[in-house]
Amino acid sequence: MPYERKPATTPLLTVSGDLLVIAARTAPARRASTNPYRRLLATPGARAFTAGNLIARLPSGMFSVSAVIMIAGTRGSYALAGAVTATGLAATALVAPWTARLVDRYGQARIAVPATAIAVLGSLALLLCVHYDAPAWTLFAAYAATATTPNTGGMSRARWSHLHRGDPAALHTANSFEQAADELCFMLGPALAALLCSVLFPEAGTLVAATLLMTGVLIFAAQRATEPPVAPRTHAGSPLRTRGMPALLTAFLATGAVFGSMEVVTIAHAGGAILALQAAGSCVAGLLYGSLRPATDIRRRLLICLAGMTTLMSLPLLAAASTPSLLALAAALLLAGAATAPTMVTGMTLVQRLTPQGQLNEGMTLAVTALLGGIAAGSATGGWLVEHTGQVTGYVAPVCAAALALAAATVGVRAPRSRDHA
Repeated sequence: MPYERKPATTPLLTVSGDLLVIAARTAPARRASTNPYRRLLATPGARAFTAGNLIARLPSGMFSVSAVIMIAGTRGSYALAGAVTATGLAATALVAPWTARLVDRYGQARIAVPATAIAVLGSLALLLCVHYDAPAWTLFAAYAATATTPNTGGMSRARWSHLHRGDPAALHTANSFEQAADELCFMLGPALAALLCSVLFPEAGTLVAATLLMTGVLIFAAQRATEPPVAPRTHAGSPLRTRGMPALLTAFLATGAVFGSMEVVTIAHAGGAILALQAAGSCVAGLLYGSLRPATDIRRRLLICLAGMTTLMSLPLLAAASTPSLLALAAALLLAGAATAPTMVTGMTLVQRLTPQGQLNEGMTLAVTALLGGIAAGSATGGWLVEHTGQVTGYVAPVCAAALALAAATVGVRAPRSRDHA
């Protein structure tokens, strides 16, 4: 049997005068890590559910791009492809809050797995309908079925909230980590989808995304030790009735319009590849923001973030108006992206504090639904401005949307009372 070195436990002997003193010898204590993300992932069970969550979340940036490439490539119509994906977005806005309510009521594992299975079957049905040239209406029906996809990001945030109740600093780091993961997935997902569809075959992006989604949710749901307990069923109404929540969701709606309009206008002005810089700036800013100690007044923190976002969103407008250089626009997008992650992190933290503990998944899904609605409205507005007023003028839309988010938060958002899970 090999020799194993153990910490010294023999007593320490010394003499004081004519007395023999025996003192216990102990090994020096190991220094705790100062990295907040390392401490966060050291939480028992955290790495396992985070791995599953990241696998399941990556397809969120793949499905729409894969569907557009697949439908437009085989049917020759971007109008049809856009209409199909828009229908799926609208269906998700209607179905997602109900799915989240079921998750809160019956548990993540019991609802997320069958809901994901339905969504995956919808994706596979879309693939088959496109491949076998089925009537156009079948594409709408199949893609609408994917609306049952559970909000894996919201479920992960709910787990962090459960594991770190009463520790605002740890929860701030967790929300920052989750937002950085969102940005990373939306940065890598579209690129991966485009690569698969172009290198392999048009349906490859959808097929891989569906496989990743089902695999990730199964891994995530299997981690039962970190799953939040099901709250006792009450007659509490929707989180929408909570004081301050409607104004906060309005701010999320306007923030979504920032994302949607910026995406469409930038694609029209300089192509889609440059958008990765905005996501990269947001990802880095989110990680840095999570390593800082958060201010106590969360309402004031949100207003500062929204004011910063409004200011930085003017940089792409100034760059596009003053110079044709894509390098200047790239730098402006990188800086503009740095404002979005801190805003989203603070907004999601406020949603968690305003939402009753037993309705966290529903509350965060309402925020995501507001974002999706804003993205759709921003995309339409940005496209209209580009077509009727010019590409440069289109950059006015994200600035105005950010200012609207700031105004909504200033007027209607109030700091919640202290809660044990905040």
